[in-house]
Amino acid sequence: MTDPRTRPGVDLAPPRDAEALRYENRLLLVLFLSFGFVFFDRQALAFLAPFIDDEFGLSHTELGVLSGALAFTWALSGMVIGRVSDRLGRRKPLLIGAVVLFSVFSAVGGLMAGFVGLLAARALMGVAEGAVLPLSQSLMVEASQEHRRGLNMGLLQGSAAGLLGGIAAPLVVVWVAEQFGWRTVLLLTIVPGLLIAVWMAKWVRETPPGVVPAVRAPAARESGAAGTTSVREVVRHRNIVLCTLAACCYLTWFVVLITFTPVYLEDVKGYSSGTMSGVMTCFGVAWVLWGFLIPAISDRIGRRTTMVVFTAIAVLCPLAVVFISHPLVLGPAIVLSYTGLGCFTLIMATIPAETVSRTALATSLGLVMGVGELTGGVIAPLAAGWASDTWGLETAMYIAAGGAVLVVLLSLGLRETAPRVLQRRAGRTTTPTPTTAGAST
Repeated sequence: MTDPRTRPGVDLAPPRDAEALRYENRLLLVLFLSFGFVFFDRQALAFLAPFIDDEFGLSHTELGVLSGALAFTWALSGMVIGRVSDRLGRRKPLLIGAVVLFSVFSAVGGLMAGFVGLLAARALMGVAEGAVLPLSQSLMVEASQEHRRGLNMGLLQGSAAGLLGGIAAPLVVVWVAEQFGWRTVLLLTIVPGLLIAVWMAKWVRETPPGVVPAVRAPAARESGAAGTTSVREVVRHRNIVLCTLAACCYLTWFVVLITFTPVYLEDVKGYSSGTMSGVMTCFGVAWVLWGFLIPAISDRIGRRTTMVVFTAIAVLCPLAVVFISHPLVLGPAIVLSYTGLGCFTLIMATIPAETVSRTALATSLGLVMGVGELTGGVIAPLAAGWASDTWGLETAMYIAAGGAVLVVLLSLGLRETAPRVLQRRAGRTTTPTPTTAGAST
């Protein structure tokens, strides 16, 4: 029987010295802030939609187009840059460039005079932002201790996006827009991005302490792509295929829910802007909470079980938006049921990273994220926007719930990758039976 500790992505890390542990924590903080501001910029449009609508007169379909355009370029960028990164064996310069560019293009959106200009700015922003997650997660997985892998990746992708994109964004964006106008919100986003880029240039390493650079791509310098894994080889893994399909469905759940809920709360339920932002903040609270708890739980009980249980709970979130009227009841219901963002990290980062070799890390992460974004981030909001214009905004919430149901079914087919769970299983299969033990003595 193959020792699970020698499988690609789940090999035991060597003992960590103090320098490696300090770097792991420092890298987590830098990447946490980086991806958090990526989602702050991405989420800003949803919270600014009522203000932009007053000036541009956006239809629900046009709102879906704005969200879908960013997701489309985000998806293509993630797949292309992830592959380029694995071929070059370089991630740091690509990551810094992406952070600078998404900050610039976000600010440019505040200068646009109409729908077409804003659409172009958001599409260019997606090109830059799409590279951030696969590059960040591939850096983080190499620097993480085995027992903290799920937790670190959950904090980076889930809690960071929740804290800055889910909690800070609705409060800060709505307040600044009310006081100074929606354009000011976008113009100010350039500041934190540029500061983070400077911090990355100073502190982030291409290879973490204790990891030999040649391990990642030993032949890359000699033959270009020879040290990398082809996309065809990556998709031969059942987990990669299932995670890609699950990403399509889960991004449908997420993008449709987060895009249309602010408008639904104001236009259908009659909430004020302040009440809407308060309810939307509950999404952020749940995002932060479940963003690190669910990956940490999966480290102990397994990725597959965690995906099935917590995705089933996530089905209830868009239904709560429809059927719960009072904001004081809806808020806690959202906190309890918005569990999907914790599962995002598992299907889009942790499980793929534990399935493929290190030379295919950015490629596999970019593939899962990219295909998921193309379907769930581009097609789903367009379809939901059209359906909402045709049958009402409740339709968007039902589409979101349906996406989560499909993820539950797909998760049943996943192969377990959590190192602790695999080691426990290996221990049980190699433990001698009483008869064998007696015979040996």
